[in-house]
Amino acid sequence: MIRLAAVFTALAIPLEAADFEFCWEGNNDYRMEGTMSVPDAVLNRSLLTHDDISAFFIVGFKDDVPLGTWDMRQLTPTTSWNLSFDPRGMVFPTGGMHDSEKGQAWNAGGRADDCGDPGFGFNSGTNAQDLCVNNVWHTDSMINRYTRFPVFAAGTANLDCGGVALLGSAPSTAHSASK
Repeated sequence: MIRLAAVFTALAIPLEAADFEFCWEGNNDYRMEGTMSVPDAVLNRSLLTHDDISAFFIVGFKDDVPLGTWDMRQLTPTTSWNLSFDPRGMVFPTGGMHDSEKGQAWNAGGRADDCGDPGFGFNSGTNAQDLCVNNVWHTDSMINRYTRFPVFAAGTANLDCGGVALLGSAPSTAHSASK
């Protein structure tokens, strides 16, 4: 009985999580900013996937005008959702297939035309890194698939992505509703 009580007590303790933020610059004044939370218990791994993330939010812009957002709470069985994160190198691996360890599919698959309407998504695959807006692949946002995509501990870096830093001014609960 004591063991059972100890198990229930351990399960009731909230997991501690590390908060991260990132920003991406595409071509033609496209940009994306985002946040994610990762449970401390998995941060010692060399590669984390979407299954390890506890909260995730992105917002896209063109010429500082918001294009759309996506939050992992919007995930459905048909959502393109692949995330790889190297917590030791503090980068999202890029350059590989969008659904591989070296690719990203954040509500946008390999053709970046499946983000919903209205909708927003990001894809990093073997062709390029680019955005999807309202089920349309924005090829004019494309940058080289091998472009480094750094991640920062929340609050430790000036995320100057070439535009107005909108995420940095809002409380985390306002834009990272996955928590």
